[in-house]
Amino acid sequence: MDRPDSSSTPGTNDPWTNGPVVKKHAKEPDWERKLITDIATSAIKEQRRARRWGIFFKLLFFAYITFIGVVIWQGQATDMVTSSKRHTALINIEGTITNGTDGTNANTIIESLQAAYKSKGTVGIIINVNSPGGSPVQSGLVYDEIKRQKALYPDIPVYAVIGEVCASGCYYIIAASDRIYADKASLVGSIGVRMDGFGFVDTMKLLGVERRILTAGENKAFLDPFSPLKEDEKAHAESLLKSIHQQFIDVVNEGRGDKIKHSQNDLFSGLIWTGEQGMEKGLIDDLGSVRYVAREIIKEKHIIDFTQQDDLLQKLTQRISTEIPKIFKSLLSEQQSINLQ
Repeated sequence: MDRPDSSSTPGTNDPWTNGPVVKKHAKEPDWERKLITDIATSAIKEQRRARRWGIFFKLLFFAYITFIGVVIWQGQATDMVTSSKRHTALINIEGTITNGTDGTNANTIIESLQAAYKSKGTVGIIINVNSPGGSPVQSGLVYDEIKRQKALYPDIPVYAVIGEVCASGCYYIIAASDRIYADKASLVGSIGVRMDGFGFVDTMKLLGVERRILTAGENKAFLDPFSPLKEDEKAHAESLLKSIHQQFIDVVNEGRGDKIKHSQNDLFSGLIWTGEQGMEKGLIDDLGSVRYVAREIIKEKHIIDFTQQDDLLQKLTQRISTEIPKIFKSLLSEQQSINLQ
């Protein structure tokens, strides 16, 4: 049995229920888009809320680390400057000697030396080295500072102790010390100078690339790796190396004096030797460790480390200065609205 059509008599009773006819309203045409927009907006708000908390905890963490770094640095600085108790001052030189912040540079070493000499209780200084060498300029600056401090404080001896290795620019530095100690298996020497480079002339030919270079000054493209090596440029580079090498030799002779065995022709050839061999050649004075020198030579086993530690604080400051703009950029980006079309 078919149901009677109630739409033909609007306003009348429904013949099935004998009640008023209920009119059905049409669905809103954009309800799906509105639903998706509401869901996306809620998700974005939740994401922003979580991000704000994340930013807050990051700032809190950076503040905490900075505070700890400042406290540690100030405590060490205070101990180093104000300590009047007798002690052996220790300065560590670790890694490649460079003019940057990634390695050991002259400024840091010089500041360490000055702090050690100025400390009232310092009775002797140990420079503990473990370095393959590096910049001749940085090494020369440290060497000159050691000589200057020795002239200002003639009663404070300075000794060098070699760990794993002390080669090239590292040995340049410790040549200024009063005595040099090492382990029998330490590596020492490499009194020479080198200049590294590559030539890409044949590679350019294989790739079919033509080298074009314009200069004002006939030697401005000196040792250009994409051009054939010229004999006059090679000779000039070798003269530079020989000059620096002679400076190195003069420093070693000045610092070590008659301890050097000049009868051995390979001493300044750039070779390295063990601690035992170095003692035979006059490169070191005796075998010994940091504790041995402090206890037996300086006669003061209480050691205070004067190696500058402000690099940690500097790195933290640089890290914070890098992260803060990122955080504010993130906050600003959250203010941008997102519309679903």
